Formats: sequence, structure tokens, C-alpha cells
Amino acid sequence: MLLDGKVAIVTGGATGLGRCHALELARQGARVVVNDLGAKADGSGRDESAARAVCDEIKSLGGEAVAHFGDVADWNASKSMFEAAVEHFGDVNVVVCNAGFIRDAILFNMTEKDFDDVVRVHLKGHFCTIRHATAYWRERAKAGGVVYGRLIATSSESAFFAPPGQPNYSAAKAGIIAITMGAAQLMQKYGITANVIMPRARTRRACVGPRLRGLGEGRDGGVAADARAEVPERRALDGRLAAGRARPALREARAGQGRLHGARHVRSGRRAMFWA
Repeated sequence: MLLDGKVAIVTGGATGLGRCHALELARQGARVVVNDLGAKADGSGRDESAARAVCDEIKSLGGEAVAHFGDVADWNASKSMFEAAVEHFGDVNVVVCNAGFIRDAILFNMTEKDFDDVVRVHLKGHFCTIRHATAYWRERAKAGGVVYGRLIATSSESAFFAPPGQPNYSAAKAGIIAITMGAAQLMQKYGITANVIMPRARTRRACVGPRLRGLGEGRDGGVAADARAEVPERRALDGRLAAGRARPALREARAGQGRLHGARHVRSGRRAMFWA
């Protein structure tokens, strides 16, 4: 299998796209750490059963997985994901940053707390995870070992089109692109790649709000099933842009070369390009 023997961490791995990432990585042979607090789409609450369920699903496929319930935007909790991966599986090779939630409001109605909380989970959550991943791989490289490291960050077209009802989310997603591009340049000398994907899917987070209610009722009975079937990925490898379906993180994870060079969004005949 393509990722046989590799170890992957997926943040926000219990539902929606994160669940798709975790299951596909496992199908391709990776052992997976499924990180998820089990919060609702607006970040409230906590339910560890969701991450455990994905681990059970992976094990039913013949794979190996462990659940991790730490807050990705907490420095020590984020670091403990890597410690758990090494403790259980001996290494970390693939990191998919996917955790997040939304609290949308028009700019002049947004509260300070809703801005801070969304920026924290998306931007700081990516920062903490990417920081610990790059430090781990750098230490492995300095020790003289062969390092296989693939970093996949999750941004959004909101970073470019800046919806007036998402000032917190769009700002965080723009920052994720900047952090990941910096990581790509920094880690290139170690043979580590970093890429940003900008997926679309009918997930529970995408279906929050009065105008979008009902969109999550997919043909398979829920948003998680639709995510695997209908999500095109935006890939940026070796300076080339391509779109795929159904395997959001896989190609970035297994790529032997390349780093982030760009991202693309096409809407209503218009194309927005962002190049490094």
C-alpha cells in the first residue's frame, strides 16, 4: 500500500473531511492518530465518542488507530499528539491540520470572543501543530535519520474572497496559507513538503446557518458520507495545480517531492490565483 508503515496525525479527524482524511490514510496503510475534541460546529461542547468511533472504523478495516482529545490550539496539548504518535507507533510522517469551527456574523455585529475563538482554533491551531511537526522532523534529520514528512494544511477560498460575514474565519484562513508557505520554504532542505488544500464539501460546518440548513441531508443520510463522495481537492505540488475527488489528503501525503507554490479557486468564470 502507498503509505504502508507510515504514521499520520489528523486534527479534527472525527467528522466530515477530517474523518475522510483519517479513513483514506488508513486504507492506504498509515497508522492514524485521530485528534478531535468532539465539539459542535460552533465549537461548543465536547464528545470523545466521535473520535473513538473513527478509530473503531479504522480497526474494522484492519488498520491501526488511536484517539487523541487534546485542543490543537493549546501548546502542550498539541505537542502531546506527537508524543502519542511516537509512543504508540514510533514515528510521525504525515500531519493533516483540519480542526476548526465557525461562528459567522457580519463584521459590525461580530463579538470580540467570536473573533478570538475562531482565529484561535484555526490559525493558532495550525501554528501549534505545524510548529511541533517541523521541530520533530528537524530533530530527526539532525540526528542523521531518514525523514519522511508531509504536512497538509487546510485553508479556504474565504481567504481570497473575504466574505463580510466571516471576518474571523477568512482572516484565519489567510494566515494559514502564510504559515504553511513559510514552513514549505523552511523544511525543503530536509526533504519535507508542506501544502495547502482548499476543499469544498457538504459538512456539518459548511451547513451552519438558516440559509444552509437542509443541505447536509445528503443522499447517504448525512454530511460525513457526502464529504467523501463530493469534495474536490486543490493540490499544489511542484508548481502544478490539479483537482481530484474523494481523497482529500492522500496525494499530498504520498508525494515524493514538491512544496506549496500556489492555490486556485474558480467561481462564476473568474479565477483567483495566489503564487509564491
